[in-house]
Amino acid sequence: MVSIESHSTIIPSKQTPNPKLYSICEQIKLRTHAPLLYVYKPHNHNNNSTFLEILQNSLSQALVIYYPLAGRLSWIKDGRWEIHCNAKGALFLEAKCEELTGLNQLGDFVPTNLVSQLIPNIDYNLPLEDIPLLAVQLTRFRCGGFTLGVALCRAATDGTATMHFMNAWAKLARGETLDPNEFPCHDRTLLNSRKLTQFSSLRWQHREFDAPPIWVGSDLNGNREVSVAIVKLTREHVSKLKKKASSRMSFQSTSKDVDRTKPYSTFEVIAGHLWKSVTKARYIGNNDQQTRLSTLVNCRNRLQPPLPNGYVGNAAFPTVTPTRSFNDLICKPLGDAVEDVKKAVERVTGEYATSALNYIDNEKNMDLLRYNFHYPAKSVCKGQYKGNPNLFVVSWMNFSYKDANFGLGGEPIYFGPGFMDSEGKAFIMNNNNGDGIVVAISLEPSCMDSFKNFFYDDIREMFCNSKL
Repeated sequence: MVSIESHSTIIPSKQTPNPKLYSICEQIKLRTHAPLLYVYKPHNHNNNSTFLEILQNSLSQALVIYYPLAGRLSWIKDGRWEIHCNAKGALFLEAKCEELTGLNQLGDFVPTNLVSQLIPNIDYNLPLEDIPLLAVQLTRFRCGGFTLGVALCRAATDGTATMHFMNAWAKLARGETLDPNEFPCHDRTLLNSRKLTQFSSLRWQHREFDAPPIWVGSDLNGNREVSVAIVKLTREHVSKLKKKASSRMSFQSTSKDVDRTKPYSTFEVIAGHLWKSVTKARYIGNNDQQTRLSTLVNCRNRLQPPLPNGYVGNAAFPTVTPTRSFNDLICKPLGDAVEDVKKAVERVTGEYATSALNYIDNEKNMDLLRYNFHYPAKSVCKGQYKGNPNLFVVSWMNFSYKDANFGLGGEPIYFGPGFMDSEGKAFIMNNNNGDGIVVAISLEPSCMDSFKNFFYDDIREMFCNSKL
């Protein structure tokens, strides 16, 4: 068990600006917190109190630069919110875990059970204006290793911005100063001010905000329990998947939105393979069951002109694949599923993202907009969970997490989600050595073993066929 030793509020070390920041893009995000886990190897530093002081003081300095993270969300009209930069500060917890002798006992850091205790617990029963946007938990282990569990409000920052913040904090903790190009840009109007002509606004239908397919017929298992697992792919596995997807892809589509000369990306191939494997695991003879895959696209460099490199608001826009039947997805080649993912990702151009901003800005029911994308398991019967036929896949492959070196223990030996409590979600990450892929996935318990079998059996089949 992890025991909390102390908690404190870290406020900016200097007076900070106090604007109220409103972003159209952030209205579709959730007020919940993304749980990030950084793991550091044992070290020889004996003065733990000094390291705690360094972490807290450098965080206080970082919050001067990243002052919105020391603020709070506050409600405004029509179920929308803004960030009030009131310098109320971030929550900092100090904890210890004496149950384990070494970090290796945490295995692959599957984000459940003990690992989830390494992430700050956020009390969502508090009024919105009292919930910190940032919470950090330093947990020490008997072996001398430690973890940093970070909870960052999804409505305040996206993954790319989070990496900027964490790496800046680490640099300050090492006693270094930030370069001019490392300072953040907090100007949300860079997105809010973008407008399209009426003709352009009508070009896209923005299916990503439509209600997702529901589970029909019998319940899958009748409860909301979630099983979480880590599956791994070597570089050779990924190469085989790309080859299979490219050689057996379907060319029936005549869409002009997809560049067929561009090879499939690692994310597109793995996401398509996950979608097929999960669908096979969920299959109970329900051929006509509908399913879709959702993901997020970082639009900083897709917008014209691009956002500044230091933009630290939300610039990740949702997108979804076409809806498929279980039978269609299972029976057709891997290339079909992968191309669906490719289309969904490439659809999100700068003009498309701007159109999405217009769509969000004109929406009256923000709760429904958030629900439709982030909770793709809506039941026919209100309040009754029947099962989730969809999959939400997020890429963390390009995150620069190794720069989060706080000067003690070196760079992280692991980075990933700290817990996963919603079914049908997957994170795709590079492994620590950079020579393979790690996927953290959450499914209903009754599906997990079947998913693993399908996920690896298809890969083993490719290797067997290549030797014939």
